[in-house]
Amino acid sequence: MGEDVGRQEFTRADRTKYRTKVRRCLDAFERMLREAQFEFDRPMTGLEIELNLVDGDNDPALRNAEALAAIADPAFQTELGQWNLEINLAPRELDGAGVSAFEEDVRASLNAAERKASAVGAHLAMIGILPTLRLEHMSGHALSVNPRYELLNDQILAARGEDLHLAITGTERLRVSCDTIVPEAACTSTQFHLQVSPEQFPAMWNAAQAIAGVQIAVGANSPFLLGKQLWAETRIALFEQATDTRSEELKAQGVRPRVWFGERWITSIFDLFEENVRYFPALLPIVSDEDPVEVLDQGDTPELAELRLHNGTIYRWNRPVYDVVRGRAHLRVENRVLPAGPTVADTLANGAFYYGLVRTLAEEDRPVWTQMSFSAAEENFHACARDGMDAQVYWPGLGHVPVAELVLRRLLPLAYEGLRRWNVDTAEQERLLGIIEQRCTRRQTGSDWQVAAFRKRFDGTAMERGEALRGMLGSYVEHMHTNEPVHTWAVD
Repeated sequence: MGEDVGRQEFTRADRTKYRTKVRRCLDAFERMLREAQFEFDRPMTGLEIELNLVDGDNDPALRNAEALAAIADPAFQTELGQWNLEINLAPRELDGAGVSAFEEDVRASLNAAERKASAVGAHLAMIGILPTLRLEHMSGHALSVNPRYELLNDQILAARGEDLHLAITGTERLRVSCDTIVPEAACTSTQFHLQVSPEQFPAMWNAAQAIAGVQIAVGANSPFLLGKQLWAETRIALFEQATDTRSEELKAQGVRPRVWFGERWITSIFDLFEENVRYFPALLPIVSDEDPVEVLDQGDTPELAELRLHNGTIYRWNRPVYDVVRGRAHLRVENRVLPAGPTVADTLANGAFYYGLVRTLAEEDRPVWTQMSFSAAEENFHACARDGMDAQVYWPGLGHVPVAELVLRRLLPLAYEGLRRWNVDTAEQERLLGIIEQRCTRRQTGSDWQVAAFRKRFDGTAMERGEALRGMLGSYVEHMHTNEPVHTWAVD
């Protein structure tokens, strides 16, 4: 969720000062892009995974502070809800067996964390939305103990001027109101980072946007929320609504939401940061002492703290990232589309598919985004979130096709070619992309398995819904620990 903050109240003068400062940061950023002051010697990738904590009955365990203390690993940190944790992996290159190295690191870290957290009655679950969450968990007492989360909660609700209303219609219907942003904590995601040059960024971001829907269809893992079966990837609808600062009147006026697919293909990373500044008021108007233009004039690298903080409160599904490491600036595409889980192997297969596919699409002579409208990409995105493997999507040259057919016939070969260009070992390509192929062939994602396992318990039996969901989640966690990909799981 970003850097910790401690300030609790803001004045009108604070907001005016912040607006001026963030625009000065934008000017400095534009100058840096002109002068090519970015590191790109070795393109690195990164990985973040948000996790859930459950107790011995597979209910949410609101114990992340105790779990963090027990785990005692700086790679882990809190997230918004007390049943959330996040693990951040050290960046690495993809070439050779780099993807396997990621997988080994994640498995070792999670296994060690599970052993330690279990001592305080908390167990790790990699799943998009905990199916055992209940409305009683959606209140302020479930916020993690961190001033940033309380401040975000206060600022988002103040901007809305009213309670949060969730309305999602899928297989079943959900209609609830909440007086906090805690429902956002129900969404746990996997974030893939890809370091790129300023020149490469537009093509990589456009490619990521074009395939976002397909990613969801093959990686869906969030069919349940508050006991209801909704979308294949309910996270998408939930996150869009849980962080919406707009009243109904502002929605009717066409004001843009803070969880945003976007509205156009781009020609520069500057387009995205400039849109952020132009369209969105500050949520956390905290001003640093740095003058970014003076820092540039001195030959140093500015932190651009205000621009980065503002960017962190606008939740694009593919977010632009400016960062400074050891005094050198770099740019990343942060892919935020996918849910956590079901296994580490599935997660890295999703990563291989993403990294390979965007590489090939970004380097094509006639890019896919020159052949389809941006609105078609957004329609694909929501269709895949709603329908998963059953979605029909638009693709240039093919028209509307079943998403599994698109992946098998057109996109997997492109992903293989992209991984070859990243110099990923052939055996790694075949193992990881083979997982994606089998998911499409067998039509079993994490979401599909969850629904089937729940229905096996609930339909035609006397088992109560909550009991069926807990039983399904218990079986899910057992399978998760085997690290066998979800397409191999028996519905038990």
